[in-house]
Amino acid sequence: MTQMMREIGEQPDALARTLAALLPMRSQIARLADGRQHVLFVARGSSDNAAIYGRYLCEVLAGRQAALAAPSLATHYRADVGLTDTVAVCVSQSGETAEIAETQAWAAAHGARTVAITNVGDSTLARAADLALVTQAGEELAVPATKTYTTQLAAVAVLASSLVDGPPALDNAFARVPAEAARLLGSASAAEDAAAVLAASADTLVTGRGITYGTALEVALKLEETCLRPVRGLSYADLKHGPMAIVDVNVAAVLVAAPDGPTIDGMTQLATTVRERHAAVVGIGGDAAFAGNCDIVLPGPDLPEALAPLALVIPGQLMVEALARRLGLDPDRPRGLSKVTQTES
Repeated sequence: MTQMMREIGEQPDALARTLAALLPMRSQIARLADGRQHVLFVARGSSDNAAIYGRYLCEVLAGRQAALAAPSLATHYRADVGLTDTVAVCVSQSGETAEIAETQAWAAAHGARTVAITNVGDSTLARAADLALVTQAGEELAVPATKTYTTQLAAVAVLASSLVDGPPALDNAFARVPAEAARLLGSASAAEDAAAVLAASADTLVTGRGITYGTALEVALKLEETCLRPVRGLSYADLKHGPMAIVDVNVAAVLVAAPDGPTIDGMTQLATTVRERHAAVVGIGGDAAFAGNCDIVLPGPDLPEALAPLALVIPGQLMVEALARRLGLDPDRPRGLSKVTQTES
């Protein structure tokens, strides 16, 4: 068994520990954010995909305007931006990516209150933040982020739920997350079938929309870094605006969908369109109608759309690990990558 597979299997417990540690902090988060109307996420790589989920969740669930920072504004341009109405949420599994720590310091100097989301409680990022949300993934040895990514999603969801006016949001659904993550570990056989489809295809694209868009981008990133294949990750809206022209019999399309919500009908229609263009369609999640329009389906979690991404990525991780092995690659140590990435040498 690969180390990546072991760590995929550790995610239910890691999610349970993280939620148990962070849900009691919601009152602290709410106090820190009091009077602040904007949320600015700072991240790179897989953490950036967690931040994209956070951006949607803060706006949809909490009604707070949110955006992703361009760290070069801090590290290269030294931009003078007013952030006195902003909470800056800086996401890094190690807490030691210099670019993210420097951007956090820049945000604080420009008036933002700062929250660090990291797996290392004594990291540079955590020590410097106004508040640290420390995930409980445990040490992650494989280079591709799995359990550190899903626990980041849990931290982001706790943060967004803390910003909701009124009673705490999603409590019943939070309680079901670890069990749903454990259930999805049983989709390894379907993941092997999906990997076979991707291995036989010349090109792959991954698409989703809305709250699951970050999940689609994360699956695309994992396919690229672990399986060494160029993969396009994009929203289905952007896919329809031009890139649909490349979809044909040589393409495998991975469609990522929540079980409910306003984007599921569009994802189902997209599956039909892609099949009509003779591409292979691998579905992750969705509902029965969505599944009926896909060639292979990896089941998703029985969770509301707002929390589905916490477990929805797990079948995609299983598919990526299976594809890497099928291609004769080592998923634990992808070529040219290390566990902590520095943008600048």
